[in-house]
Amino acid sequence: MLKSISELVDILNAQTAKRRLVLCAAADDNALEAVHKAYTANIIEPVLVGNKHEIEKVCNDLNISFGEEVEIFHAFDVKEMVKISVSLIHDGKADFLMKGHLSTAELMRGVLNKEWGLKKSRVISHLALFDLPAYHKPLALTDVAMNIAPDLETKIGILNNAIDFLQKIGINKPKVAALAAVEMVNEKMPATLDAALLTIMANRGQIRNCEIDGPLAFDNAISQESSSHKGIKGAVAGDADLLLVPDIEAGNVLYKAFVFFASAKVASIILGAKAPIVLTSRADSMETKLNSIRLAAASIEF
Repeated sequence: MLKSISELVDILNAQTAKRRLVLCAAADDNALEAVHKAYTANIIEPVLVGNKHEIEKVCNDLNISFGEEVEIFHAFDVKEMVKISVSLIHDGKADFLMKGHLSTAELMRGVLNKEWGLKKSRVISHLALFDLPAYHKPLALTDVAMNIAPDLETKIGILNNAIDFLQKIGINKPKVAALAAVEMVNEKMPATLDAALLTIMANRGQIRNCEIDGPLAFDNAISQESSSHKGIKGAVAGDADLLLVPDIEAGNVLYKAFVFFASAKVASIILGAKAPIVLTSRADSMETKLNSIRLAAASIEF
């Protein structure tokens, strides 16, 4: 059982093979610095894709250098960078992907390409894993970045992506809280209906390898005191491993509240492709970027 994000280092140290990370549009100071830190920590073997001269300039400005064994695939055009990057993973020549100096839409168009792309599941989703000072174990959150207003079928896909991923990093049979504004089913609040249906589906084996309870308000999901006060019983209440948010707005606000108000450490990843995708924001800290690389690398099985 993973007890903290810092334990990802132990998982990686116990593995003999280094994962090959492709940094697409690599002339990006934030991403390149994080990749260099992971490289010097012996976590990954990087592959850099982009304008070679611009990559070298950024490295010089950051006062960092990569070994001669690190491959650089030279390309001027963003579309070409994306095709090279995604194709390397599609062809089995690299293990996971990271976004550099390009938009998320540009990268995801390549990931979803029918000929040389990486789409595996019907749903592509985002998962963040937090260490929160006020919580007793790592807490995962999905989906705060990809699916705007998921319907029930999409939520099932989001959950399956998250459950499969959490198992790979040692969180077996995660306890899932399907969040809503209230803990009672209300036909005027669609999130409560979806949460109740997901709970029934899990109980009947339609969603496997997890325990789901919902609808649960946020306090019921993470506080034993709150759930006890409201008379909510069950394995999930007050002890959730994974929070399923009703929509992207709720998830995005909760993510940022964890980071800025609760001083959380965080790692995040894109799921549903044939390989993990590290897709961080320029506003994310260097620690978050490095943790996200570690999270992706630790999930890759050989």
